[in-house]
Parts: sequence; structure tokens; C-alpha cells
Amino acid sequence: MSAAPAAPPAVDAVVIGAMEEEVRPYLERAGEVGPETAAGHARTRLVTVGAARLLLVRGGIGLVNAAAATVHALMSVAPRAVVSTGSAGGLAAAVEVGDVVVGERYTYAGADATAFGYERGQVPGMPPAYDADPGLLAAARGAAAPRLRTGQMVSGDSFVTAVNVAEVRAAFPAALSTDMESTAIAQVCHSHGVPFLSVRGISDLCGPAADQDFHMAVEEVAARAADVVLDVLGAGRPRG
Repeated sequence: MSAAPAAPPAVDAVVIGAMEEEVRPYLERAGEVGPETAAGHARTRLVTVGAARLLLVRGGIGLVNAAAATVHALMSVAPRAVVSTGSAGGLAAAVEVGDVVVGERYTYAGADATAFGYERGQVPGMPPAYDADPGLLAAARGAAAPRLRTGQMVSGDSFVTAVNVAEVRAAFPAALSTDMESTAIAQVCHSHGVPFLSVRGISDLCGPAADQDFHMAVEEVAARAADVVLDVLGAGRPRG
């Protein structure tokens, strides 16, 4: 009789960023860093930051890359949660460059099956939106971040610029930010029953007003997002 396959190792969280600049803040703060492993386009490392054991994933840009990287991560480890990290574009008029946005719910900007009775942003057969885990969201709201906003995030494979921002704002008037990965990761986590949260620093504005700054380096806003994520995960606190 063959031996049963070994259970995947437990980790506190899978943390997924699209780009190297978005995962670097975690590597810089890690006390232990494991070897890099390739899985298709994604690159993964087991790291320890403070009290938190993480699978850190550079998943690549876009919805498909994000979904594929998330599935691989969930097959590799047993996480308590999955967190999407990095940068995003500010969509709501009140959002400013340098803010950190925490998603309460996640929707696809480009999904439109309204002709068949679905809500705008809803993939047929799936929920209209994916909700953040309540416990993770509550912890994020209590994070020590001076410019923290919580609300809806939308994701798509098209950049939102001044050319098309009005249409996206009209379709999703409550949305604070837009990125290219969060909702795809949220959908995978929904399908697998894994708690999810996305935390993004605002690096640019989709439709800035004349008196607004319009860009901040990805490295800087990703570090701000990482501060919140590590606070949420209790990385600086001992296990209780």
C-alpha cells in the first residue's frame, strides 16, 4: 500500500504581489527567506516576517496570472488567509496618491453579462462581488496607517486612464481603486473557501484633477501596503 501524500505545510498567509517591487518590502523585512521556486510564470518563497510564516508569491500582472498563481499557492501550502498586496490606481475622486486602500468587496471592471440578467461586473454563475474576510477587514481597519480607506475595488485587464475613467466610475460609483489582480484572487479564494483581503497603495490616479499629484513610485506605495498587511497578520506580535 502506498503512503498517503504528505499534507501541505501550514502558513499564516499566502501574500501575492504582481511585480518584484510589490513583494520586495516583505523580503526586506524577513528574518528567514527560503529558496525561490518557479511555478509557471509565478515565483514563490517561504519567508518569516516577525511572528508570521508566509508564502510570498510574485504572480505576474493580470487576471489570469493572478488566478494561476493563487491556485498553485493553495495546492502548495495550507494558509489561514490569502492577501493581495502592492499598488493600484485611484478611481474615486476623493482618493489621493499615497493612500492605502483596503478592499471590502471585489468586482470585475470588464465583466458585462447584463443582457442575460446578471449584474455589471458579475461573471455568470458566480456572485456579483466577492467580500473580504470580516476578521481580516476588521484588523485592517485597526491598522496604524494614517491614510487608510476601505471600500470597493474593481479589477480588469485594461488600464483605466482619463480616457475611460468616466465609464468605469459610472458603472461602479462606490469603487475606490482599480488594479489587475485582486478580483481574480478573490474568486479563487471564494471557490476554495479561503479568507481573502486585498491591500493596495495608490501609485497613480485614473482621472486626476488639475491640482492633484498623479504618480508615486510603486516601491513606496507597496511598502505602505506591506505595513498594513503585516499589521493585519500580526507579524510584529508574538503568537498567542
